[in-house]
Amino acid sequence: MSQPIGEVVDTSCYPITEPTSPRWQNIVSRARQDLRTDGCCVLPGFIHPSVFPALSAECASVAPAAYDRVEDVNAYNIPVDSPLPADHPGRHIMRRGNAFVARDQIPAGFAVHELYRSDQFQRFVAACFGLPRVHELADPLAGLCLNVISPGLEHPWHFDTNEFAVSILTQAPQSGGDFEYCPNIRTAQAENFTDVRAVLAGTDDRLVRRLTLRPGDLQLFLGRYSMHRVTEVRGDIARHSAIFAYTERPGVIGSVERTRQLFGRVLPEHRGAETSAVRVDALLD
Repeated sequence: MSQPIGEVVDTSCYPITEPTSPRWQNIVSRARQDLRTDGCCVLPGFIHPSVFPALSAECASVAPAAYDRVEDVNAYNIPVDSPLPADHPGRHIMRRGNAFVARDQIPAGFAVHELYRSDQFQRFVAACFGLPRVHELADPLAGLCLNVISPGLEHPWHFDTNEFAVSILTQAPQSGGDFEYCPNIRTAQAENFTDVRAVLAGTDDRLVRRLTLRPGDLQLFLGRYSMHRVTEVRGDIARHSAIFAYTERPGVIGSVERTRQLFGRVLPEHRGAETSAVRVDALLD
């Protein structure tokens, strides 16, 4: 698919090509409010209904390329045998069953790839997050990817490396696969291990919010500070979600360990960034 972004997005509802219009300003204002209060904003039916079937089919065509190793992880995506105190939440081990198609496996002409690179879309996303601009993640694998969760599997609790996550559900499962999150459970200055530990242990459900997304919805999310997961997918259909990773600062690249977990391979860019990586804070990954 190769067509103007204004035809991919349902501009009758979301005029992303008209940043001076009152409707653009109203949508941005509402998104900022949602992100400020909840750490999450959903824009229903963001992709034009006439375009969505082709976009979904493109994503489904590369889904078989996903790296799908099931393994033990923790919420911080650091080695599970890291030397941590006995009560550290990083010692809570979970089974990660989701799979990822990396950016270099998604053809440049696919609608999701064109949307990710679009200046108009990036300007809109930046405005929603209240920023002068956003940068594509410098990571050659994780900047744009397709998340695939097969029936019987889930994506357990975790934090994102980048501050901002933008995603579109491209294929819904028959049931399950709900998005759950804990808004701003940590900050750039404080890990808040107590609350994180309580959520992981299932002893404090009050911190958890649940969201059922629909195909074509755009989700804006502050995933660096809000722990989140996708519950077990049930039925016969996998859950597919295109994930657009942006950051406030240029040059952010994922760690070697996390990259190996998610994609099963590491590139020279990841090894080179281990000692000079641009980080947005001093938190665990």
